[in-house]
Amino acid sequence: MAKTTEISVEEKLRALYDLQIIDSRLDEIRNTRGELPIEVEDLEIEIEGLEKRAEKFHADIKEQNDQINTKNEVINHAKALIEKYKSQQDNVRNNKEFEALGKEIEYQDLEIQLSDKRIKEYGVKIAHKNETLNELNTKIEDLKNHLKFKKEELEDLVSETQKEEDYLIEKSKEFAAKIDERLLASYNRIRANSTTGLAVVGLERGAPKGSFFTIPPQKQMEIAQRKKIIIDEHSGKILVDDELVIEETERMKNVIKF
Repeated sequence: MAKTTEISVEEKLRALYDLQIIDSRLDEIRNTRGELPIEVEDLEIEIEGLEKRAEKFHADIKEQNDQINTKNEVINHAKALIEKYKSQQDNVRNNKEFEALGKEIEYQDLEIQLSDKRIKEYGVKIAHKNETLNELNTKIEDLKNHLKFKKEELEDLVSETQKEEDYLIEKSKEFAAKIDERLLASYNRIRANSTTGLAVVGLERGAPKGSFFTIPPQKQMEIAQRKKIIIDEHSGKILVDDELVIEETERMKNVIKF
């Protein structure tokens, strides 16, 4: 049965630092885009919300127009009945029948008045909703123009670095595959919790890069020996010695160079 090749701690540290160099370059590329991706996403969400609101206004206006049509049908029907009852009044045989028809005519007149009132109310609501809808559509149009401008701006920035970014993403996957899962998970967790995106750092004047806490000389010697993975107790970052940093930085210039 073939034995699994166990890589040394030094090789793991080199692999981690190489991965850090690649991921840091990816961070630099993405940072050049600033807040643009978030601005584009926010604009898209805002436009979507306004368009849904506009759809509701359209639905409300349609419903009220349907109500107006219904009330107009009620008016037309009432007018037809009034004509019918008036015609019948000409042929009644007594006052009781005449008065009964008169009451029917009065009732239909009230139906017409009530329907006219409702039609006016719906008309006022429709006018108000149309006014709001026009303002909404103007705002949507303005936001769409702004979104188009921002997207073009973002696309220009992306196109400038897309080839390099795609290359580095593949390299990041390639180098990550060289690191065992537990160590890679730790690296990714440290990176995610770091404001600078750094999980592996060298020492500067005896302190981890970006930290003011000096590492004791004995601990610095252990780091330089590369016999175990050492985590800085203050920053939580993986520590490597200056010599390894210089060697790997120089070597990786050729790896990430086009």
